[in-house]
This record gives sequence, structure tokens and C-alpha cells, in this order.
Amino acid sequence: MAGYHVPPLEGLVEKFESLPGIGHKSAQRLAYHILDLSKGEAESFANAILEAHEKIHYCSVCCNLTDGELCPVCRNSARDKSTICVVEEPKDVFALERAGEYTAQYHVLHGAISPLSGIGPDQLRIKELLARIDGSVNEVIMATNPTVEGEATAMYLSRLLKPLGVKVTRLAYGIPVGGDLEYADEVTLQRAMEGRQEL
Repeated sequence: MAGYHVPPLEGLVEKFESLPGIGHKSAQRLAYHILDLSKGEAESFANAILEAHEKIHYCSVCCNLTDGELCPVCRNSARDKSTICVVEEPKDVFALERAGEYTAQYHVLHGAISPLSGIGPDQLRIKELLARIDGSVNEVIMATNPTVEGEATAMYLSRLLKPLGVKVTRLAYGIPVGGDLEYADEVTLQRAMEGRQEL
């Protein structure tokens, strides 16, 4: 079997393997699944990828993904315009929306400051965020990830925003519901202690 090569299949496996979180075995399973599809189903799958790539772009206000001029959140006049929640990626907006508690605006940076990866402030959607601070915004919530890069990004933005007269807050991070203290790392415990609230 060492000499058994099917270049189109290997190419398909390589494409799936290049996706985040997909290892070689998963890539093979996906490739074989695609081969099991009918020609019509395979074309439909390929067309969905092309259509998403062609039609989806950044919202002109918050830089989230949309197929229109504005994303659904920015289009919604019932959303509170005085608060902006800053996140790293569009998937973070989806996660917060799924929780159903937040009813204001978002701003998507499309990454975090990471000098080791060559990502500086200029590669992020920071200018667009600053352009939104116009007197009607009272609070900016930093909801970047609790990583070194996320913390650095939050601190950088905080230094830019505070002189503009807005309150800058950070999401509280801590012990997950249903979690045990003994399994939490030191940083999580420190965050939980800092983010404590009165009962």
C-alpha cells in the first residue's frame, strides 16, 4: 500500500487538514464523506463555500461578518447604542448573542495584538472602533480572550479610550458554573476573586 496514491484524494485531504482543529484522520474522514456525496450534493457544497466567500464581508460599522451593508445587530434600532462590546473574532459575537443577556453594540477587532505573530495594532480594526466614540458611547466592554494577547489588546485599547471620556470595563472571568475550585488554575482563581460581586 506504500505506493498507493490518488492525487485528487490526497489534495482534498490536504485542504481539509489545513483547516483549524482538523487533524489528518479527521481530514481523511471528511474527504471520503465528500466522495460519497452525489455530484449534485458535491456541487451544492462547493457552491455554498464560493457563495459565502463572495457575499460575506465586514459590516461598515462594527466589522462583524454580514452579507449586507450592516450586520443584523447594527441594523437593529432597538439595540442600546451607548455601549460597545469589543471582541476578537466574529465567532465571539455569536457566543455572546447565544447567551442572550447582552443587548447593545459590538466591535470585532479580527485578532489580538501579538508581536510574536507579527500582529500589531495596525492589523486590527482599532481605527474603526475609535471612529465610533462620538459622545453617544458611554461604555466600552473589553471582551477579548483571557490570554496574554487578549489582555495586552485590552490594556492597549483602554489607554486609547479612557482619554476620550468613556468608561472602559473588562469582562469578569472566573470559575465556570459547575466547576470545582481544586481544578482551577491560579490565573482563573485570581480573576474570579477580582470579579467577585456582592450578593
